[in-house]
Amino acid sequence: MSTILQIETATQVCAVAISVNGKTIAVKEEKASHIHAASLTLFIDEVMKLTGISYKQLDAIAVSKGPGSYTGLRIGVSTAKGLCFALDKPLIAINTLEMMANGYLLQHPNFGGLVCPMIDARRMEVFTAVYDHKLAEVEYTHAKIINDKSFVLELQNNYVAFIGDGTEKCKEVIVNPNAHFSDLNFNTAANMSNLAYEAFLKGKFEDVAYFEPFYLKDFVLTTPKKKV
Repeated sequence: MSTILQIETATQVCAVAISVNGKTIAVKEEKASHIHAASLTLFIDEVMKLTGISYKQLDAIAVSKGPGSYTGLRIGVSTAKGLCFALDKPLIAINTLEMMANGYLLQHPNFGGLVCPMIDARRMEVFTAVYDHKLAEVEYTHAKIINDKSFVLELQNNYVAFIGDGTEKCKEVIVNPNAHFSDLNFNTAANMSNLAYEAFLKGKFEDVAYFEPFYLKDFVLTTPKKKV
């Protein structure tokens, strides 16, 4: 049996869950700005008490590794690493966009299209990737500037579900009958339960001392040109 504590702090959502053999048994989450530092450890204690599981009974700590908010990821990963050091437990890192797409597919088991999770970056930029109905990566994780030509090829022959907090600003730009935008929250630690369990069984653990969040820092910022 594997009992895993799971942490998600990549966006404004602060979420903690506990899973046993890939099944979520408890979750605590809240969406609000700048609450991660004050709320994360409280949420962890709350789900531990709720389940009656002791920290020593945990088999691993899983964390959403990004991309996402620099501050949020730093808080989540540092907390996860601290627990791993203190408890001598392995660390599992889950791609945040994959976790989001996984959550959508769990809710729509008969879905046959593509899933495009989006995390709001700045202006018309998002962190995004594309997955098929089996959670295979179709388009790698990257930063993308959204315009009316975005995802044209994907939308030609596929129903595409756009999810995440980055979709709100894209609704009026991506206009296509095959495009569907969901307002539901998929940034929850509960959506990594089966992914964390699979990683645990395969022994896919991170080096706790050297692991860093996936900030996606390689995206190049540009300075807007002044209008004359």
